[in-house]
Amino acid sequence: MNDHFTITINDDNGVKQYNLHHIVKRAILYAVSFLGFIGLIAVGTILYLNYSVDEIEIKRKTTQNAYDRLKRKNDELDKNIKDTQLALIAKKRELNEVSDSLSEIEVLIGLAPVSDMSLQERVNLTKVNSQQMATLMQFIPNGSPIKYKGVTSKYGYRVHPTLKRKEFHRGLDMRAKMNTPVYATADGIVEWAGTHKRSGFGKLVILQHNYGFRAYFGHLNKIVIKSGKFVKKGDLIAYTGNSGMSSGPHLHYELRFIQRTVNPFYFVKWNVKNYKKIFDKEKKIPWQSLITATQHIKVPNPTQTLPSSQLALQLKGR
Repeated sequence: MNDHFTITINDDNGVKQYNLHHIVKRAILYAVSFLGFIGLIAVGTILYLNYSVDEIEIKRKTTQNAYDRLKRKNDELDKNIKDTQLALIAKKRELNEVSDSLSEIEVLIGLAPVSDMSLQERVNLTKVNSQQMATLMQFIPNGSPIKYKGVTSKYGYRVHPTLKRKEFHRGLDMRAKMNTPVYATADGIVEWAGTHKRSGFGKLVILQHNYGFRAYFGHLNKIVIKSGKFVKKGDLIAYTGNSGMSSGPHLHYELRFIQRTVNPFYFVKWNVKNYKKIFDKEKKIPWQSLITATQHIKVPNPTQTLPSSQLALQLKGR
C-alpha cells in the first residue's frame, strides 16, 4: 500500500482527484530547481565580484605605482628646478662680481664704461689694455728689488756718508741686512756682473732692459748671474752686502733712461694699482711713445708680482 494522500474535489464539472505525493514531489523539485538557480546566480555573482575586486585592486596598484613614479619625477624636477635656480643665483652673483671687478679695472686703466656696452665687449676692451699694461711692466723696471724696509738715502743731493761732501745721489740706498735676496725688476740682459772698482759700488750688477732702461744694483755681497745672460722679471740675481764705498749693509738701486738717471723711488712704488701715477711723476720719459711701441706686443706669461713683494705681503699677513 503506497503512502500517499488523495484529495477529491467535487464541483459542477465533476470530480477531480489530486495525488498529494506528486504535488509535493513537484513542489520540492521546483523549490530545488529554484534554489539551484539562485545558488548558481549567487556563485556567479560572487565570482564576478571577486574578479571585479581583483581587477580593481590591480588597477589601484597600477595607478598607485604610476602616481609614485610621477611623484618621484615631480620631486626630481623640483630638485632640478631648485638646483638650477641656485646655480642661476650663483652665476648672477659671479657676473655681478665680475662686472664690479671689471669696473674697478676700467677705472684703474682709465676706461669709461659705456652703459649699452655688453659685458663681453667690456672684457675684450679691458683685456687689450691690461695686456698693454702687463707688457709695459714686464719690460720696464717696477717694484722693489728686495723686501722693502724703507730707504736710508733718497735720490738727489746729499752729503756722501764716506766722502763727507755734498754730491748728487743717483739712486736709492735701500735698507737691507747682509745677504738679502735681490731680484730683477724687469726682463733684461746682464750687462755687468762683478766687482766695479771705479764706481765705488763694489760688487755690481747692471741689467740692460728694453727701450733704453738700465738698472744698477750696487754694494752686493754675492752675485749669482753672469754677464751676457738673459734674466726675467723676478729672477734672483744677487744678495745684498757692504762691498765698495759703503758705510753699512744696504742696496744701492739706480735706474737710468738713455744714460740719464731717473728717480728709482717712483718705479719701486709702481704697480698695477697706481699704474698711471708714474706718468705724472716721471716727466723725463716719453711714456706715450713707449705705450705706442708696446701696444701690439703680448707677453705670454707676464710676471704678476715680484718675489720681494710676495715676501712683504706674507709678512704683513702674519
